[in-house]
This record gives sequence, C-alpha cells and structure tokens, in this order.
Amino acid sequence: MTGDRSKNPPKSAAELMTELRRDLKYTVRMQQREEQQRVNAENYSRAAEPVLKELGARGFRVNTIGELRQSNAEYRAAVPILLHWLSRISDPQVKEDIVRTLSVPWAKPAAAPALIEEFRKAESGEIRWAIANGLAVIADDAVFEELAELVYDKGYGKAREMLALALGNMQDSRAVIVLMDLLNDEQVMGVVRKNSVTHRKAQGSIRDAIRRGSDWHGLNTILPREAPGAAGDVAADLGADAAPLLSKRAAPM
Repeated sequence: MTGDRSKNPPKSAAELMTELRRDLKYTVRMQQREEQQRVNAENYSRAAEPVLKELGARGFRVNTIGELRQSNAEYRAAVPILLHWLSRISDPQVKEDIVRTLSVPWAKPAAAPALIEEFRKAESGEIRWAIANGLAVIADDAVFEELAELVYDKGYGKAREMLALALGNMQDSRAVIVLMDLLNDEQVMGVVRKNSVTHRKAQGSIRDAIRRGSDWHGLNTILPREAPGAAGDVAADLGADAAPLLSKRAAPM
C-alpha cells in the first residue's frame, strides 16, 4: 500500500539549500567550539603543570586541579600546595580552579587571608565572584574586619552578595550590625534578608558589642558615616544603652 505523501510535499530547491546552509553553519560552529576547547585544554595543562607536578609528588595524581574537589576526599595535605601557587598563577582558568578547590571547609582558616588578597587584586568579575563564593564557605571571625570593609565597596559589584553571605555565616556579633546597615543596599539586600537579619537580633548584637567595648573600634572605621543606616536606627531604639555606640559612629575620623 502506497502512503499518502500529500501531508509531506517534496521540498523546493530553495528550501533544501536553506537547510544545507543551516547544517553547514552548525557544523562550522561545532568545529570552532571543539577547536577552542582543545586550545583551552592545552593552555590549562601548560599553566597548571607545576601545580599538578607538586600535587603528584604528594600523592595527588590528577589531570586537573578540579579533580581534587570532585574526588569527595578531604585533600587537606593539598591545601598548602594550592595556597603556594594561588598568587603565582596568572592563567585565569587555573587560578579559578585553585580558588574553587580551596573553597572547602578543610581549607579553614589558612585559605581565607589568601583569598581576600586575591579578591582585592582580581580584575575579572567572574573570578572575583568565585573568590567571594569561596569566602562564604571558609571565612571565619578572624577576617571579619577585612570582609566588612570589602562588602561596603560597591565597586565590587555582584560579588558583594557572597561577601554578605560570608558575614552572615560568622559568629561575631558585629557582623549582624554590618548586615543591618546593608538592608537598603540594592546590590546585597536580597542576601541580607535571606540571612534573616532581624531587628531583635541586631539589638542583641549591638548590646553585645557595647558590652565588649574594645572590640568595637575596628567597626567604627568601617561603617559609613554619611548615613547611620539600619544599624544606627536599631541603636537609636536602644536609647541610653546605645549611647556609646552612637557617639563612636559619630566621631570624626
């Protein structure tokens, strides 16, 4: 029985040529993509060679640095090697791979200062975001003042979101005060709100900061003075208890 071909009429020469051109363009794009991937892999291997060689000497036989974090093993012995090479590698692919491989709990506390330094030097928004993402994992109270200073700098763009997240993971009571001050900052307000920074929690943090007194001096140089912000509003609500805080924030530099 012959099928009814009326539903699929033969294509015209023009239609066939259009499909052929489309197929050729697709083939060319795929070839170009494969070639770029090959070049990227070669560049990566060349730039990562000294790192991979040193890792191999310590028993970490991997073809890429990222294989460490994909191994599901705690590669603590590899952390000092990665930190050694972090500032010495200029290739962006390899540097980002090192950053992401250091973004693990067992890289605490050694990796945080190194990542902060790289964050300051980063020229690419992509690598800066990757570094800030790592800091959200490994930063602790020891680097509070450095992160508080960075998170106020709007020049760091979207990466500030992850810095705010890092502050939200800290135990230092001053971190809550900084986050309260950022509640009206459009770049980071979403992250701050997700961290459930509440009025009551901020009051408790300010009281704690006042009690500890001597710990407040660092924050005094970080909080912006042109507007008291949410933290200042909470401090005002505390009345007399917050007088020391308000006077320190109002003091000239």
